[in-house]
Amino acid sequence: MSIVAIVGRPNVGKSTLFNRMIQRREAITDSVSGVTRDRHYGRSDWNGKEFSLIDTGGYVVGSDDIFEEEIDQQVELAIDEADAIIFMVNAEEGITPMDEDVATLLRKVTKPVFLVVNKVDNNQREQDAYEFYNLGLGEYYSISSMNGSGTGDLLDEIVKILPDTEEETVDDLPRFAVVGRPNAGKSSFINALIGEERYIVTDIAGTTRDSIDTKYNRFGFEFNLVDTAGIRRKKKVREDLEFYSVMRSVRAIEHADVCILMLDATRGFDGQVQNIFWLAERNRKGIVVLVNKWDLVDKETNTAKEYEAMIRKEMEPFTDVPIVFISVMNKQRIHKAIETAVAVYKNRSKKIKTSQLNEVLLPLIENYPPPSLKGKFVKIKFITQLPTPQPQFAFFCNLPQYVRDSYKRYLENQLRKHFDFHGVPISVYMRKK
Repeated sequence: MSIVAIVGRPNVGKSTLFNRMIQRREAITDSVSGVTRDRHYGRSDWNGKEFSLIDTGGYVVGSDDIFEEEIDQQVELAIDEADAIIFMVNAEEGITPMDEDVATLLRKVTKPVFLVVNKVDNNQREQDAYEFYNLGLGEYYSISSMNGSGTGDLLDEIVKILPDTEEETVDDLPRFAVVGRPNAGKSSFINALIGEERYIVTDIAGTTRDSIDTKYNRFGFEFNLVDTAGIRRKKKVREDLEFYSVMRSVRAIEHADVCILMLDATRGFDGQVQNIFWLAERNRKGIVVLVNKWDLVDKETNTAKEYEAMIRKEMEPFTDVPIVFISVMNKQRIHKAIETAVAVYKNRSKKIKTSQLNEVLLPLIENYPPPSLKGKFVKIKFITQLPTPQPQFAFFCNLPQYVRDSYKRYLENQLRKHFDFHGVPISVYMRKK
């Protein structure tokens, strides 16, 4: 799937445009009940073409003097990784030195760059927008991301240049992607599994140049292992740039069945790891969390139980995820890690008979029905699993609009309790009978 990145200095309206572009898909791609998290990544669909959208705005932290350096790095990364770039400026403030700086980077690019002038909501601003020709990026698109004017024309042009989605069906083997922030030990993990130095492993973060697939057979089960290990990295990109590890993980996660999320025990389940976790969850992939370098953690202060509880706290409400403590260095429990991933894959492809679903869940629903709303009583009559690659369930009832998120969570918990979906996000939909 193509990736489109939105770049530009802070406060030009990147996030507003991003939200507007993904809202057509949001209900489907982000159905985590009752959870709103910072959304810097989403999918958009226009004229039947789907693409991933990344808003760099959410990833800039620090004071004004760090801003410039961070934004330059993000633009370079977007140039490297995205298929098209939206460069956003603001008609209200005109061209600023930071805009010129970004334009200088973008003028050297062969990829499509869309110069988008935001906040053009009256004739005067339309006149003011002419000055953006001075950035040397050719035509611009005037929009108002607030009220949406001009965004349709922009999307028309973007989807025209995106390649047709080629189906990546090289083979039908399940795909397990090893993801995580740089230097968590992803390449070493795959080397230890394969038993050969298939990848060059060094202590410099991000030495793997490409996402590499390796066929692997274990427990009579064959699958592709996909290594994203810090993939090709610009010398200038600092290792702690949060945007970087998310950007690198997007494609690998979208094409995987199970994501093996690796974290360094000495650094914990930090913001960057959480971002990758929610990316996998939002894409409805199976997830296994591996805590690597467990041999380096001071066991006096940190038992595995406490450490696991801390990670689960950060994962709420999706806590039904296997967590395996490993040491790649000492080859401790690395096969247990793969065994767990295989189990999660099987859970994700599980199909439950309609008769069984109704038999188990209808009595539970009868004992604990959805709370009535405005004196209206919801009656759930029938449940079925939808024919999708990942577990999605439709509950047919008389008043779907009255079912609260908290009750949907109750239904999800019952499904987990009775049918074992360990490690797999579940979607629950209420449908009109």
